[in-house]
Amino acid sequence: MRNEMQIQFSALSQNESFARVTVAAFIAQLDPNLDELTEIKTVVSEAVTNAIIHGYEQNPTGIVYISAVIEDGKVDLVIKDSGVGIADIDEARQPLFTTKPEMERSGMGFTIMENFTDHLEIQSHPGTGTTIRLIKYLTKNKALCN
Repeated sequence: MRNEMQIQFSALSQNESFARVTVAAFIAQLDPNLDELTEIKTVVSEAVTNAIIHGYEQNPTGIVYISAVIEDGKVDLVIKDSGVGIADIDEARQPLFTTKPEMERSGMGFTIMENFTDHLEIQSHPGTGTTIRLIKYLTKNKALCN
């Protein structure tokens, strides 16, 4: 059975935890194990934080969009902003690369997202924003998805 949800919220750092908890509550119906739940919460955190800090450059008037679809044990997440976009996606995906070293950003966001999901897709263009798509198959349900 397919189930989906969508939320949008202001690009404020305090909303990162709201996003993480909301997505976790939504996917709880799949009965993920603790590691899977932690990984999904972490990738949501990373993507939302990137949207707020890099996409909107901490402008609270920006809106972050999240949609989640669960179907057959698969979680399909899309986190989107309409911010400044990414000039060079390949460079941004490099471990330790950051455009905000003065903020002590580790530059590991995309690396973490890639390691904690089964599929990571990044679409971005300068001036139009960024869309991150993350797919994760939950262990209990992997047999159903293959």
